Amino acid sequence: VGPDGAIYVADWFDPKIGGNGQLDPGSNGAIYRIVPIGFKSVIPSLNLETVEGQIEALKSPAVNVRALGYRRLRDQGKAAIAPVAALLEDENPFIRARAIWLLAELGPEGRARVESQLRATDPMLRITAFRALRRIQDRVLLHASELATDPSPAVRREVALALRDVPLSEARELLLILAKGYDGKDRSYLEAWGTGCTGKEAGIYAALAAGQSEKNPVRWPAAYARLVWRLTPVGATSAFAVRARADSLSEAERLESVTALGFIPTQAAAEALLDLARQSSGKLKEHALWWLLNYKDSRWKECNLDAALKQSGLYDPDRVTASASIIPPAPASQLPSVATIAGLKGDATRGATLATACFLCHRIGDKGVDYAPVLTGFASRQSAEAVISAIVDPSADISQGYDGTEVILKDGTVIDGLVYTVKNPLMIRTLGGVTQMIPSAKIASRKPLGRSLMLSAEQLNLSSQDVADIVAYLRTQ
Repeated sequence: VGPDGAIYVADWFDPKIGGNGQLDPGSNGAIYRIVPIGFKSVIPSLNLETVEGQIEALKSPAVNVRALGYRRLRDQGKAAIAPVAALLEDENPFIRARAIWLLAELGPEGRARVESQLRATDPMLRITAFRALRRIQDRVLLHASELATDPSPAVRREVALALRDVPLSEARELLLILAKGYDGKDRSYLEAWGTGCTGKEAGIYAALAAGQSEKNPVRWPAAYARLVWRLTPVGATSAFAVRARADSLSEAERLESVTALGFIPTQAAAEALLDLARQSSGKLKEHALWWLLNYKDSRWKECNLDAALKQSGLYDPDRVTASASIIPPAPASQLPSVATIAGLKGDATRGATLATACFLCHRIGDKGVDYAPVLTGFASRQSAEAVISAIVDPSADISQGYDGTEVILKDGTVIDGLVYTVKNPLMIRTLGGVTQMIPSAKIASRKPLGRSLMLSAEQLNLSSQDVADIVAYLRTQ
C-alpha cells in the first residue's frame, strides 16, 4: 500500500493452478495499481515533529510511514497516551488495533488502557489487546483467566497458545476450562489447545479422564475423543486400541486411533498395532502395518518387532517376492495440438464411461484408488487446456508429491512407483495402488523416474475426441 492509499498487487501469471511445473516460460506478470474511480494521488505531507503529524503517520496505510509515527510516539512515553488513546474511538478497527499495540508500550497508564480493551465488543480487538499484553509480559495468566471463557473461540485459541510454556501446576485449570469450550469440530481450536498442552499431556489427560463420566472408550463423546487424540498420552493406549477395533465407530474414527497408537513409543502401543495388522483388513490393516514398518527401528527399537512381524506373517524379508511394474516412456504424440482438442465439443456422458480407466489410479468422487491425485474438482479449477495437456503429455507437469521413483532390485526387477518410506523395508505403491514392501538388502539402486507415472493419452489408446469427452466429464465433477 502506498502512502497515498493506492494498493499495488504484484501478480504472477501461470495458466496452470498448483503443482510444481511452470507453463509460462516467459515468466509473465503485471503490477496492478488499485484505486477508487476518480482517485487523485496525493502523498500527505507529514510533520513528524508534532504529535498531530505523528498521529497522522500512525494512521497511514503504508507500513513504512506508520512505523515512523509509531516510533516517535513511543519515544514520548506518557505524553503520548492521551492522543494515542483517542484513536481507540476511531471508526477504523485497524487504527484502533495500532493504538492498542502502542499503548502497551507507554507505561502503566497505557497498559491500563489496553487492559480495558480485553472487554471490547470486537473479538479481534480483544485478541489484539491480549497479544499486546503478552508481548510485554504483563500479568499474562491473570488476563488468560479472564478470557478463558470468552464467547469467541478465536479469543480462547489465543489463551490456549499462551499456555504452551506455562508449567502444569499453573496451566491445568485454564486448559481444562478451554477443553470444555471445544465443540468437537473446530480443528484450529483443537490444535491451539494441544499446543497449550505441550509438555503437560500426561497431567492434562489424567485431569480430563477424572472428570469424564463415560469410561467406555467406544462411547466417548466426540469432543472428548478428539481432545484425547490430540494429547496422544501413553495412559490412553488401551483406550485407543479398543476404539481402533470397534466396528460401531466410523472408519475415520478408527483410523485416528491407529494414528494415535503410532505416536506412542511403548511396547503396549506396538503390540496393539500388531494385533490390528493381524486381525484387520483394508485401510486399518494398511495403516497399522505402515506405522510398524516405518518405526520398528526407531520409535520401537527395543520391541523386537522384526521377529514379531515375521512370526505373524505380516512381513518376512526372507520370503518377500517383488513384482515388476514398469511405466514405459510415452512416445512422441501424434494427436493434434492442445488448442485443437480444446476446440472440440466434448460429450460428458461418453466421457464418464471413458473415465472409468482413470479409476485404476485416481479417485473421482467415491470411486477409484488413492494412488494418483484426486480428480474431484480438479478440472473445474483449471483451464480446459491445462486438463487436456495433463492427459496428452502428463510428464510436462507432475503434481507436487507425485514424482515417481525407479527402484531396481539386485535380481534385475524394475519397479516404478511412489515411494512413501525409504526405511527398511522400502515401501512403494505401484500402478493400481498396489503396495510392495522391499527389504533394503534386495535393492540395487533407487533414483527419480524423471517422468510421470501416468500413461499418456496415446498409451491409453485415447483419440482427440476421447480426450475432449473425458475433459467435459471431469469439469462436471
